[in-house]
Order: sequence, then structure tokens, then C-alpha cells
Amino acid sequence: MAKISWKPGTMLFPLPPVMVTCGTMEKPNVLTIAWTGIVNSEPPLTYISVRPSRHSYNIIKEAKEFVINISTLELAKACDYCGVKSGKNTDKFKDMNLEIEPCEKVKAPMLKKAPLSLECKVKEITHFETHDMFLAEIVNVNVDDRFLEEDGRLALEKAGLLAFVHGRYYTLGRDLGAFGFSVDKTKENKTKPRKSKFWDIVKMENKIKDGTLKIKQRKKHHPSLDKSLSTKKTKPKFSKKFNKATKK
Repeated sequence: MAKISWKPGTMLFPLPPVMVTCGTMEKPNVLTIAWTGIVNSEPPLTYISVRPSRHSYNIIKEAKEFVINISTLELAKACDYCGVKSGKNTDKFKDMNLEIEPCEKVKAPMLKKAPLSLECKVKEITHFETHDMFLAEIVNVNVDDRFLEEDGRLALEKAGLLAFVHGRYYTLGRDLGAFGFSVDKTKENKTKPRKSKFWDIVKMENKIKDGTLKIKQRKKHHPSLDKSLSTKKTKPKFSKKFNKATKK
């Protein structure tokens, strides 16, 4: 196996396909953006890159604010739709049954079903050939309390987060461990220990691959296998009387 060279391109994956809301509660708009990320910690800075041809471009440029809403499996269809359709020609909120609610620090609304919504105020606009980058400060964070654990940790992994990879959407998968697991720290990180599940998962998958892990063990470690194994097609069992009747 060897790597082959491709021409330069936007291949830094996975990326979060976020739904960006802008405008006002009375006149809202939403678009899907994958070109986004974090720029700085203190103050917290983010960015979104938008084509000037997009309907939301001028709305964000004039208002100098927007809201980044994290997408989930529940919002997957709406996320894709809002990246294809234009708010200039259709009411995306009505089409996708998207509910909005007011924010605290900006006039733009946020999506009610998003587990995390970041209120942002634009600090600077940088012009490029295909996109303009809106550098913004995160002025407020809104979290869905359904994903708050008893110790206060935000368990976003339970929300069914989406990832965008080379033109396709995926949901995020397994928990491999907390930040710092590579050096096997046992010191608690605020609320949770940094114990890693990485090697347990690797060993488990290797055993399944080479066939040394028996079905009973697999079912014990992976309860979801119970359902998949039980749904396998089997030949129907008929009574002896029925079999005799069919032979006549």
C-alpha cells in the first residue's frame, strides 16, 4: 500500500456540519456550513466561511452576528436541506419543521432542537477568492439540559453528533478516552477520570476479527449483538402433522 498524490483541496476531515442561524426572531434564516472551527481560547473565537452568493451572507455582514447550532442525527435531514436550499426562495424553517427561540446576547435566534448553540458577534471579515471568513467572538453558550449529567458534565456524545467527511454525513462513534489518555493519566480532569477505553476496544476488535472471541463473549461485551443475532432469518418450524399433509 502507498499514498497517492491528489491536487490541493479542502480535505481536512471530519468537520462539523453546523446550522448557522442569522437575522431576527421575526425574520430568521438558516444555512448549513462545514467550514468552521475554533480560533482562540481566551477570548473564545470562532469563524465561519461563507460564499458571498449565499442569501445569509449579507444578513450576517450587516447584522455582524450569528448563531452556530450543533447538528445531530435528529437534525440530519434538515441540516442537509438547509445546505442545499436558499432562504431567498423557500421557508426552510417551515419546510423542515424547525423551531427557533431567542438568544440572550444576540438578536439572531437559535434552533430549539440543537443540543448546543453558540451566540457569536463578528469582529472581522476576511475576503478570499471563493469564501469570506467571519471571525467572531463567542459571547454566550446555550446547552440542552437533557445532556447534563449529575456532576455537571455536558455529555454531548449522547446527542448523536454529526460529522461531515468528503461529501457525506456520519454520526460520531466510539468513546476512546478523555484528553490525555495517551499518557495514561489517572488524575481526575475536573469531574471525570482520564481512563482510556482505547486498548480495550482495539483488543476486542482484534479478537472478533481473528475469531478467537466466542459469540457468548461478544454478546456479553456488546449487548446490541443480541438483537442482530436474534433477527437472523431461520427456517420456519412446522409440526409433523403439517409436514405429512403437505406430502399428500
